[in-house]
Amino acid sequence: MPRYKLTVEYDGRPFVGWQIQDNGPSVQGLLMEAAARFCGRNVSIQGAGRTDAGVHALGQVCHLDLARDDPSFDARFSAIKRHYLYRIINRRADLTIERARAWRIPKPLNSAAMHAAAQRFIGRHDFTTFRHAECQAKSPVKTLDRLDVSRLRDDIHVTASARSFLHSQVRSMVGALVLVGEGKWSADDISLALYRRDRAACAPVAPPDGLYLLKVDYRAE
Repeated sequence: MPRYKLTVEYDGRPFVGWQIQDNGPSVQGLLMEAAARFCGRNVSIQGAGRTDAGVHALGQVCHLDLARDDPSFDARFSAIKRHYLYRIINRRADLTIERARAWRIPKPLNSAAMHAAAQRFIGRHDFTTFRHAECQAKSPVKTLDRLDVSRLRDDIHVTASARSFLHSQVRSMVGALVLVGEGKWSADDISLALYRRDRAACAPVAPPDGLYLLKVDYRAE
């Protein structure tokens, strides 16, 4: 049989993240258990993005092989672009239905200033300041294709697109943009933080609740 491509939507709250870990249930592990029950043998499943604990997905892509037939598709390495969405709800009232699905910020945010500052991230940069201290990527240099901030009433969306991202890169950038929205940072502070290439220069990292792996692009076959 051929290689199978799956598109998966999940609520990240019960999981330690996408990747199998020793400290709790993972999305990858749950899917592998289900595939093993279906196939009657252990099946390896590879994903396009390794989301952190609590991060949600609307379009995670993974693949599994039910038989080796020289497959050319690889969910992770065949991807040409990944798209993330970060949701902020900017209001004083506590969240109810959206609890753990967005980051509530009670202080008014200037979304226009956030969008303008976000453009400082666009292009090829050393993102050392904006990656997790335990990030395993060999290089901190990434090319960010898109980082937009839009608003509809209380709902602020931060949309990021790139071929790949560093560990916690999106959440780190969102944390910095929130400081801009609050008037504590300017666009120049974003540029300075990039220039310093120092994790200590990063703003407080946004929580995982509002982050969604939106979709993954592949070349047309």
